[in-house]
Amino acid sequence: MSRNRNYQTFTNECAPSSEKDLNLEDGKPVLAGHSANTNPENGHSVHGSAVRQVLAAVVAQLGTLNTGMAFGFSAIAVPQLQEPNSSIPIGKGSSEESWIASMSSIGTPIGCLISGYMMDVLGRKRSLIITEIPALLGWILIACATDVRMIYAGRFFVGLGSGMVGAPARVYTGEVTQPHLRGMLTAFASIGVSTGVLIEYFLGSVLTWNVCAAISGILPLAALLLMFFFPETPSYLISRSRPEKAREALQQVRGSTYNINQEMETLINFSNERDVKRPKGFREIIRALLKPNAIKPFTLLFLYFLIYQWSGTNVITFYAVEIFNDSGATINKYLAAVILGIIRLMSTIAACILCRKSGRRPLTMISSIGCGLSMVGLGGYMWLKSYWTANNLPFIATWIPVLCIFSYTIACTLGFLVIPWIMIGEVYPVQVRGIIGGLTTMAAHSFIFTVVKTYPYLTSILTTHGTFIFYGCISLFGTIYFYLCLPETKDKTLQEIEDYFSGRNNNLRTRNIDNHKPKVLQVKKGQILP
Repeated sequence: MSRNRNYQTFTNECAPSSEKDLNLEDGKPVLAGHSANTNPENGHSVHGSAVRQVLAAVVAQLGTLNTGMAFGFSAIAVPQLQEPNSSIPIGKGSSEESWIASMSSIGTPIGCLISGYMMDVLGRKRSLIITEIPALLGWILIACATDVRMIYAGRFFVGLGSGMVGAPARVYTGEVTQPHLRGMLTAFASIGVSTGVLIEYFLGSVLTWNVCAAISGILPLAALLLMFFFPETPSYLISRSRPEKAREALQQVRGSTYNINQEMETLINFSNERDVKRPKGFREIIRALLKPNAIKPFTLLFLYFLIYQWSGTNVITFYAVEIFNDSGATINKYLAAVILGIIRLMSTIAACILCRKSGRRPLTMISSIGCGLSMVGLGGYMWLKSYWTANNLPFIATWIPVLCIFSYTIACTLGFLVIPWIMIGEVYPVQVRGIIGGLTTMAAHSFIFTVVKTYPYLTSILTTHGTFIFYGCISLFGTIYFYLCLPETKDKTLQEIEDYFSGRNNNLRTRNIDNHKPKVLQVKKGQILP
């Protein structure tokens, strides 16, 4: 009772002096981000400061660079460790090779599971700070490694930090940004991963693996320190009955020229009407997770990540140098990896722009088809290479495998590497968003471990060309699933998305959205809008 009374008092204090300040339509407040840039009555900005929101998103997702560096490290470290003069020698195709590549993906799911609970208990900001500690420890262990077990341990801790940062970074971004920026800024996480991969490929082309690890440790330290300068999310503070702090946080991320009264009232009304709070006790959590508005989107994204990972994307990332070497391409393998990293980064940036212009469905299906065809093409060329080798024939058109790998990376990045991560911040109800977001990220990285660890074994069973054709077929068949089951969430409010998964509407499979009509808040079952 006292909690609701405090909210009501604060709502009255925040209420604008007239209906015009609320920009009412049919007596209901219009959501921020869908009207003119300034309020003609008071001159206040209707859209908050884009610069402040971008800075908050970039700092929150700075830790995702560590994820990319963890992905790229094995690609440059394993070939160096296989050299005859290596201080920690490992054999080509050995179990040490696959463990170094996949060990980070063991720590990552554990980190995801921890972060989901930690984010709801400690808050988004504190969680982002804590996540950088194991990552920093991991890079120190690798840099100082004297045997392969220290590399294993370091890779585990780096992966643990990578898993812990994913969900908090995306949820923090989703909760401090406005709808017109949310999709693009949430996609910054994917840009961070691609940038991290490129940094590691570049460092590995000019430095030894242990020096690369030492330099990589600078990043989590910087992310840890910078996060202290940004606030907790308003949504989380309101859910913890701290409206004054929520007001301060919202003003900080929107800027001094933005009138936060309407947005604060919207957030508080959502909290009062829906009684949005963290489920208490194991049974309450399980009941919340099993509701249609949680279990349906979880199943959707679980299968999305399963198809995406088994299309072979992280096999290319984790074994890039080795794959270029085995493909028969004449280009320098380290140079090819750096070019691959550049292509991945540029494609990720393009994807972030496209996700504002195009829907989730078309980008996903373009990605699925492109990845499938590229993988089948790469596998087909490798089959020809094995035939030419067996018959002592010269290799021809050695540019084809390079083209296939680059084409695969572009296609994968335009959809697979961006869309499902954006959707984590869109499709889940706020009551369990932290927990189920962590579970989703945990599942995604569990698939990464399985795919990366089994790659050497699959090549021994199916041969290298057979393995890539297998990956390509999974991607092509996945297109059917995406066409039939993937909803369109672009330009939809979180309320509309939850209504879809709860069965109250079925309009998310079309992009026929009237962008000229303001989005009007209707108090139905839903969650806080970021």
